[in-house]
Amino acid sequence: MTTGRGSEGERLNRYLARCGIGSRRKVEAFIFDGRVHVDGRIALSPGERVGGESVVTLDGRVLAPQEGIYLVMNKPRGVVCAVTDRFDRTVIDLLPSSLSERKLFPVGRLDKESEGLLLLTNDGDFAQQILHPRYGIVKSYEARLDGPLSEELLDRWRRGVQLEEGFVVPVSLERVGGRGRDWITLSLREGLKREIRRMAEALGFRVLRLRRLAIGSLALRNLPVGDFLEIDGDRLWKMIKSGGIL
Repeated sequence: MTTGRGSEGERLNRYLARCGIGSRRKVEAFIFDGRVHVDGRIALSPGERVGGESVVTLDGRVLAPQEGIYLVMNKPRGVVCAVTDRFDRTVIDLLPSSLSERKLFPVGRLDKESEGLLLLTNDGDFAQQILHPRYGIVKSYEARLDGPLSEELLDRWRRGVQLEEGFVVPVSLERVGGRGRDWITLSLREGLKREIRRMAEALGFRVLRLRRLAIGSLALRNLPVGDFLEIDGDRLWKMIKSGGIL
């Protein structure tokens, strides 16, 4: 995915994101924790400029921008969205060694028992554009509840649910035609932890199955569970913005 940089250098947070160590938000945390050095001095701001000859380190390790890698995966249930985990298999463990060694990380969360469309990359800028609400990328899901959802509760959910982080209003919420009153589809802009499950719990339901169907206009239909595809970053971004089916 193309990233513009002027002759005066680029912002440190963007440079770090291109080094494959995490999203823009994550690398900014590294800066504020004093773990990043530029030419031997502690970096103080995500906005400071890094030139082509700058030596940038994280915890003493020299960093360099990487070629961007972009994967689309149909995540299976029982696999953790993490780079490493002491107890469970991760989405990185599903990849061949030629890719698992390329500092890929999942873009956002699908909890262990959730499944469906997941993006992985080593491009923190790309991850930021998918995750940050200001970019307006909507994520769509289908869920099966442990009981029928009445019209009253459906309308109540549409108006929004109070969670610990604040009041969350879905972009859309509908029943799945022909599958009973316990199946719903919903779309959200937020990326809060276990967001849909907690919204359901606030209304007295438990989610039995949760599957992400789409990110933006990119829909998951044909990719088998557990499989992945590597896609050019610019093409992937166009599919998310303008439409595509995998």
